[in-house]
Amino acid sequence: MPSFATLRHRMIVDQLERRGIADPRVLQAMAKVPREVFVLPREVREAYADRALLLECGQTISQPYIVALMTEALELTGTEHVLEIGTGSGYQTAVLCELAGRITSVERHPELSAQSAAKLQSLGCTNRELIVGDGTNGWPANAPYDRIIVTAAAARVPQSLIDQLADGGILVIPIGPANAQSLQAIRKLNGKLEPRELSACRFVPLVGSEAPQAK
Repeated sequence: MPSFATLRHRMIVDQLERRGIADPRVLQAMAKVPREVFVLPREVREAYADRALLLECGQTISQPYIVALMTEALELTGTEHVLEIGTGSGYQTAVLCELAGRITSVERHPELSAQSAAKLQSLGCTNRELIVGDGTNGWPANAPYDRIIVTAAAARVPQSLIDQLADGGILVIPIGPANAQSLQAIRKLNGKLEPRELSACRFVPLVGSEAPQAK
């Protein structure tokens, strides 16, 4: 088996650059963060496979390309405060820690949040706050946020997240039912939402008090 460093390099070239991921900061972050740390032990050999992988609690870690696509759509410059809904494995969180000023990440499964905290700490990712709670409510205590990223799909954007997004900010979220989801980047300008479709996608459903699911 090739080294993880070799597999990570192949991921950058074959999965990301060839599909149009061009932001050098995103590529650098993806090249730095060791994805193998964030997958289940039985999935380590598949850590850099071009697909989503299963996690505990019925959750998934998105395929590398989707992580890069969502991250690039946030248009991060290094100073932003980002709200992440769905900490999951902590991999997306680690990438965000490389690219933004401060990360607030909300996860509804205490087990996943605790595991992610330990992994992020081991990698020196300290510019983050992990919270166990209902992500559909956002986290008002730290609002407003310059960017919001949601790693689960809903029928529409929860109003709490819209309210907590700063004007001029960007929210990236998958919208739609399981068989017809659209990954969208939504910019908030003068209180109005301007969506841009990024790609078809497939995410686990967003669960919470403000997450009506598409029929």
